[in-house]
Amino acid sequence: MTRLRHIHCQDVVIGLSGGLDSTLALIVTVMAYDRLGLPHHGIHAITMPCFGTTDRTYRNACALAKAYGADLREIPIRDSVMQHFADIGHDPDCHDVTYENGQARERTQVLMDFANQCGGIVIGTGDLSELALGWATYNGDHMSMYGVNASVPKTLVRYLVAHRAEQSEEALRSVLLDVLDTPVSPELLPPEENGEIRQKTEDLVGPYLLHDFFLYHMVRFGMSPKKIFRMACIAFDGQFAPDVILKWERKFYWRFFSQQFKRSCLPDGVKIGSVTLSPRGDWRMPSDACAAQWIRQLEQIVV
Repeated sequence: MTRLRHIHCQDVVIGLSGGLDSTLALIVTVMAYDRLGLPHHGIHAITMPCFGTTDRTYRNACALAKAYGADLREIPIRDSVMQHFADIGHDPDCHDVTYENGQARERTQVLMDFANQCGGIVIGTGDLSELALGWATYNGDHMSMYGVNASVPKTLVRYLVAHRAEQSEEALRSVLLDVLDTPVSPELLPPEENGEIRQKTEDLVGPYLLHDFFLYHMVRFGMSPKKIFRMACIAFDGQFAPDVILKWERKFYWRFFSQQFKRSCLPDGVKIGSVTLSPRGDWRMPSDACAAQWIRQLEQIVV
């Protein structure tokens, strides 16, 4: 709200995917507009279907925009991405990092250019957990003009959307509950034959419940990997086995250190809570820092 008032801005652009993060970003933006007395048609919600978009997330994105009275735009990017692949000589049947990141960067270009066109700003949707793990495309969804979720961990994103669902009328509540029930995914790979999401984030990087626990105790209290492991075993007893906790804690430290370069050039964003990774605020870390010392501690643990 303060940023909008400061720059005298009445138009914002949000890439609305039908997932958790963009849903919360839309909710926050709507609340800010209400407090400022601005009409919701200045909120431009853009859905950009491509190779991995499922009917479920597409329908939810459209329903959310309509429920909140936002200006809904559908801009398919398949043809643009295919042209880009042809320009750089990339085989579209090769579903590698180029295939995935090409889509994310095309979406960001659309959002940025649309914001220029309407004289608005792009609202970032990435959350704190994704920033910690580097689960974002550099200069793709990693970039915006103001990140409203930048210090909100994924577990809190889920809680806030659930809280909003409880307060909403039936039609909107059902959409929000379905968003909560949808597997977290960037949807950059083609869906399964039955139309379900193929690319599930937590299958690849691990449970956000664990990663948010690791992040909080490492950054907020400076705890060692061994101590965090012991605490996690107690906190998640009966939910995650010790070997599973150890596996994902190793993954956490490896990704946290190797992905610092993305956090070194984050856009502006609001600070919420006691943990943030903004390079202009609470976090200073060289991009070539090495995780070896932390990983060695974990290798000494016998489960």
